[in-house]
Amino acid sequence: MTTIASGTDTLTRDALTVLQPGFPGTTAPDWLLRRLGEGLASVGLFGRNIASPEQLAALTAQLRAERDDVLVAIDEEGGDVTRLEVRTGSSFPGNHALGAVDDVSLTQEVAAELGRRLARCGVNLNWAPSADVNSNPANPVIGVRSFGADPHLVARHTAAYVTGLQSAGVAACTKHFPGHGDTAVDSHHALPRIDADPAVLAERELAPFRAAIAAGSRAVMSAHILVPALDPARPATLSPRVLTTLLREELGYDGLIVTDGMEMQAVAATYGIERGSVLAIAAGADAICVGGGLADDETVRRLRDALITAVRAGELPEQRLADAARRVRELARWTAPGRTAAAGTGERPGPAGPGAVRADVGLIAARRALRLTGGDVFTPLTEAPYVAALTPVANIAVGDETPWGVAAELARLLPGTRTDSFSGAGAGHEALAAAGERRIVAVVRDEHRHPWMAAALDTLLTARPDTVVVEMGVPQAPPRGALHIATYGAARVCGTAAAEVVAGGPHA
Repeated sequence: MTTIASGTDTLTRDALTVLQPGFPGTTAPDWLLRRLGEGLASVGLFGRNIASPEQLAALTAQLRAERDDVLVAIDEEGGDVTRLEVRTGSSFPGNHALGAVDDVSLTQEVAAELGRRLARCGVNLNWAPSADVNSNPANPVIGVRSFGADPHLVARHTAAYVTGLQSAGVAACTKHFPGHGDTAVDSHHALPRIDADPAVLAERELAPFRAAIAAGSRAVMSAHILVPALDPARPATLSPRVLTTLLREELGYDGLIVTDGMEMQAVAATYGIERGSVLAIAAGADAICVGGGLADDETVRRLRDALITAVRAGELPEQRLADAARRVRELARWTAPGRTAAAGTGERPGPAGPGAVRADVGLIAARRALRLTGGDVFTPLTEAPYVAALTPVANIAVGDETPWGVAAELARLLPGTRTDSFSGAGAGHEALAAAGERRIVAVVRDEHRHPWMAAALDTLLTARPDTVVVEMGVPQAPPRGALHIATYGAARVCGTAAAEVVAGGPHA
């Protein structure tokens, strides 16, 4: 492709405006600052960009010194998917735990406090919440990121989350439209397909998005999924029928439409990121998310040039690109500091948001989410146990760098606690040999999706029926163990809440 020189012409600026690229490092590279001066209006942050709240605040200030209305986006769902606390685990339980509690006021409070922390660091767009209805228990990428399998529950908590987050002045980006819950394939690796008829889609997948739109969600993220009932040829991100006909016209949504990461294989493997980006904007998307794996100036240049070339070739209407860039700038104005309005009006509220929020609301929520089986006859541990973490491969959205489990908190409560991680065939026998005479606490994540994990638990419980089992994924398998604790997520606070119970401490 011929390189098109940078400039300040309207077409070039619009092509840059619709991009949301990532970048490496904890300070902004020179190329990114230069692109902000040329028209780039958004950046995306990931765990690699964050070392501490203070460092993040300095980074966002650096970006705003170049462009004061820049949209700084992040994938901070709380729970298993955290970027703010990627090295320690999240201070907030994820959606599945909040859905298990089913207190919409609590969900709103958690989202408001999370929004406050983002706002203090200079982040003003959050790629959250997940509004997917986790109707397929085999789903490898949604799971605890969903509020649950009931569309009505997911809808009311999605609305509460949007309201709470935006009360802090941080724009919500409800995802993954039209719904990623009934899939058995991770779109990071391949193209998922949902074979549901229109009536099921309307009642199940779309219900939470209607609620989010009614709550004033400032952005919606598209899914890289094929839904033949809506469009048999193109994935949702590239489909005019899904983004324009359904989302814009039928559901009446007029905010920003952001794509999921364009480097994900569901799109990139078939269309390539340049062609995929052109098709996405033509279909009705307004912002192209790229940078989870591709994060350099060359990627920005290639995407900018692809959009410009498509306009000049008549493949992408210039007005469509201009309209997308307008929506990006409108959201930037909404997030601008100093704008105030009452919550729930669709305008940006003041930075204080609604009433006082408890700083420890995340731990409070995690404690309330716990579900115990066998707790009425369980005697809390008083001696240091052996923690056997039966560890599956983490999906890309979660990442494998974020710690999870109960061992760290048990080591604080019961000094001398030992732990190891096990996986695959023979995991149960290996854990038994390593535990010796210590009481075993087995920690699992989605036992129902991993036959080797279920077999390991069989081995442990046959030999040591006093084993405590902590399920930190979606609880589907029948509870077992001397005590079974379902946490509905693997956030740090979920591990803390479970460890407290094992050691005889708090439970809501």
